[in-house]
Amino acid sequence: MRSFKEPIQELFKTIAGVSGVVITLCLILIVSSSTEIIRRSYFELFWFTHHIFIIYLLGFLIHGAGMIVRRQSNLNEHSLSICKDKPTSWGTGDCAVPQFEGSFPDGWIWLMAPMLLYLIERILRHISGMQQVVITKVVTHPSRVFELRMQKKGFSAAPGQYIIIKCPSISSLEWHPFTLTSAPNDDYFSVHIRRVGDWTEELAKLCHVDEGEFQEAWKLPSIHVDGPFGTAAEDVLAYDVSVLVGCGIGVTPFASVLKSFWYRFCHDQKVSLQHVHLFWVCPDTSSFEWFQGLLRDLERQMRQRDTTELLSVSVYLTRGWNANQARNIVLHDDSSVYDAVTGLHHKTQYGRPNWEAVFKQLAETHKGSKTGVFFCGPKQLSTTLHKLCNRYSNLEDKTKFVYNKEHF
Repeated sequence: MRSFKEPIQELFKTIAGVSGVVITLCLILIVSSSTEIIRRSYFELFWFTHHIFIIYLLGFLIHGAGMIVRRQSNLNEHSLSICKDKPTSWGTGDCAVPQFEGSFPDGWIWLMAPMLLYLIERILRHISGMQQVVITKVVTHPSRVFELRMQKKGFSAAPGQYIIIKCPSISSLEWHPFTLTSAPNDDYFSVHIRRVGDWTEELAKLCHVDEGEFQEAWKLPSIHVDGPFGTAAEDVLAYDVSVLVGCGIGVTPFASVLKSFWYRFCHDQKVSLQHVHLFWVCPDTSSFEWFQGLLRDLERQMRQRDTTELLSVSVYLTRGWNANQARNIVLHDDSSVYDAVTGLHHKTQYGRPNWEAVFKQLAETHKGSKTGVFFCGPKQLSTTLHKLCNRYSNLEDKTKFVYNKEHF
């Protein structure tokens, strides 16, 4: 029997009590480290705390080992219907003293299948991650961004996918996700990395980014790559019209998509996509000058082939200027062929987009078409765009907007 006078002490005297406290603490740590601010600012903390699920599962498996919950084992000698009202007669006649027994926990049965799948996935990931990856080139871009171009035997990826990278020289446990910025037709695969934390800073040092000189492959660090992994952006080329909306760094997943689309068009490969609308909303474009360069190259190639109608670009600058500066730029830039901020033919707009007006125009321009809307950015804007997709989809004229949320 247990005493009710010291419940906390009694709690830690049982297997169920101790394991229950452990698995509860594990859940609290896992859930609290899953918040967006932790995932984005302290990814290592997010990554490591999620591996304590192993402790959680062990606690789950032994939680019932103390057999606190028991069933009566001698019902044939102690009938409940007869003996329930005769407690003073227990142990005599037809009412033997009730005996109870527990059973060994069988929760492991329900975990076998998912744990087997997880184990297989980890083995495959380990095999894939241990295959040799060669860094063929390190390209330094403005605004503390550098590009890793790599080769790996048998590697292939679709536009918009991402990989995870580990550099054993920095940490043998840390894996970091990066969106692929190369197209499937390139003879390499690449990622663009911005130096914003300890891990990326250390990787930049190992790659001799600040030296600005070509480095032989053997001088570059050894890295492991796992993936690629799929995202919503893989389906961009499957629609008649695609609308790509990126906020800040959220524009990165669309780099490989645009490059792949242009390559397929130039090589007469079958593709359903006929037009791409790119909306880039950012506080400061200087942080992503490499993407501006990509857009400028695409514009130049499209002008050479007289196919500028394939891509329309709308850049919205939300901060870093005031009304007078914006007015001055517009007045002096009005006669220029290129935009003063981005260097694109499409002019930069100041402020935030009027999404209601944007979707109204899209619905009129692409009436009767199936349009895919792909978004990578904050949750609040995601909700707004999703609602607009539903509002401007029209069954009568077969105009349809299909919303796809990209997690980045």
